[in-house]
Amino acid sequence: MLSTNNVSLAYGKRVLFDEVSINFVKGNCYGIIGANGAGKSTFLKILSGEIEPNKGTVSITPGERLSILKQNHFEFNDYTVLNTVLMGNKKMWDIQQEKDALYLKEDFTEADGIRAGELEAEYGEMGGYTSESDAAQMLNNLGVKEEYHQYYMKDLTGTQKVRVLLAQALFGNPDILLLDEPTNDLDVETIRWLENFLADYEHTAIVVSHDRHFLDTVCTHVADVDRSKITIYTGNYTFWYESSQLAARQQSDKNKKMEEKRKDLLDFIARFSANASKSKQATSRKKALEKLVIEDIKPSNRRYPGIIFKPERQVGNDILKVEKLSAYHEGNTLFEDVSFDIGRTDKVLITSRNQLAITTFFNIINDEAKPTQGSFIWGTTITKAYLPNNNQYYFENSLNLMDWLRQFVPPNVVDADEDFLRGFFGKMLFAGDELSKKTNVLSGGEKVRCMLSRMMLQNPNAIILDEPTNHLDLESITAFNNGVVDFPGVVLMATHDLAFANSVCNRVIELTPKGIIDRICTYEEYLENPKVQELRESMYMVAAS
Repeated sequence: MLSTNNVSLAYGKRVLFDEVSINFVKGNCYGIIGANGAGKSTFLKILSGEIEPNKGTVSITPGERLSILKQNHFEFNDYTVLNTVLMGNKKMWDIQQEKDALYLKEDFTEADGIRAGELEAEYGEMGGYTSESDAAQMLNNLGVKEEYHQYYMKDLTGTQKVRVLLAQALFGNPDILLLDEPTNDLDVETIRWLENFLADYEHTAIVVSHDRHFLDTVCTHVADVDRSKITIYTGNYTFWYESSQLAARQQSDKNKKMEEKRKDLLDFIARFSANASKSKQATSRKKALEKLVIEDIKPSNRRYPGIIFKPERQVGNDILKVEKLSAYHEGNTLFEDVSFDIGRTDKVLITSRNQLAITTFFNIINDEAKPTQGSFIWGTTITKAYLPNNNQYYFENSLNLMDWLRQFVPPNVVDADEDFLRGFFGKMLFAGDELSKKTNVLSGGEKVRCMLSRMMLQNPNAIILDEPTNHLDLESITAFNNGVVDFPGVVLMATHDLAFANSVCNRVIELTPKGIIDRICTYEEYLENPKVQELRESMYMVAAS
């Protein structure tokens, strides 16, 4: 078991944690949630011993091994990929190094032989003799092919390093596993493998993630970081969110009788418990929910932005027509011969194994890049708004927020006074002195919220979203997701957030170097369709040959 006792941490006047005492129990997976800057990653560093709290202690059951996903991508530059993974089990690695050093001694003594025998026995008990094959299999599962296993870490790309460090953290079945944003830079197939791994994990796992589908799949409990405290709730993220929203609505309803409120909450738990039977974590989560005391459900203190797109007019019959569109980059084909029509009820997920292909496609249809060949045309009724993956171009000046938004007011809006603009910022939780901030000092999340204010200002009937959840906290992601679900217009989007994609999109178009795959279905149905997966593999193989 891992536990904290009265842990406190402050940087100057800023108090991150104030006397936090919690227990993390074997067999559970805890999702650490909280607003950006609340201290989620810092708390993991306290648990791992990387950061010493000002007050309090962290305790681990004697004999248990803790493993953490390393964030320093250069720490193992001079080691091979395979050895980097093996170093994830430090005790086993140290034994291996000691016995190898003994065998290399020129004056090998009888005492050395006795010591080597002891080390061999301990090494064998720890699974040392299969460790290299186990590490290689872990790398393969995470998409690092065997041809890279003897490469030095310094010779890998950033994405490959992330996967190797994740394999290092998972290797050797640690008793306690700490993972900070483990799905970053992973494709959907690898994320699903990781979900299955953690769902079957029998020890203690603690994860920080903005991926709600991932949290829902793997977590039995949510640890909410709010107002310098951490409170543990039973259930996954969706259960925490929906139950806290229900409790908040009930709290505001002064006339509702206590017994009626209790019945509503019990009915909600029963429904959710039934749904949990479909999940990998079914048994442990359902048992936890059965033990849940109704008084444990509390309304959340969180504030959610209001992301509401209101089209000025309905879309007509002609939305977007793409004909034989192709694009190349540095001699490589991003996509080729792309042709399709968008219908008035379409909410389309644009996907590809190459993120650059998606971004290039979106930039082309938004007139921010030129295709190599082909054409596209938007219908005359369409007013579109675009959220690009890279928004740096929009923030190169040093205007304050009010002046920045004012430059995007549509020509047909004649009364765009300060109160009018302030309303859009208010929806995105900017207030008071924050409106005087200069755009060149904004954080990544603040820039995205500004871009969303700009999009809402356009009153679009078609929105294009390239990785819309980047830089946002869970509250903003949830509100954004709900806003797009309710949007009555056309959506084209790309996202690694499976929950976002599944709840919004009714069509999937995959861009490949040899044409497109176009299906009317959810993204999860697309991924689980064996015929589609065979077609995907064949198209990418043809392109590679």
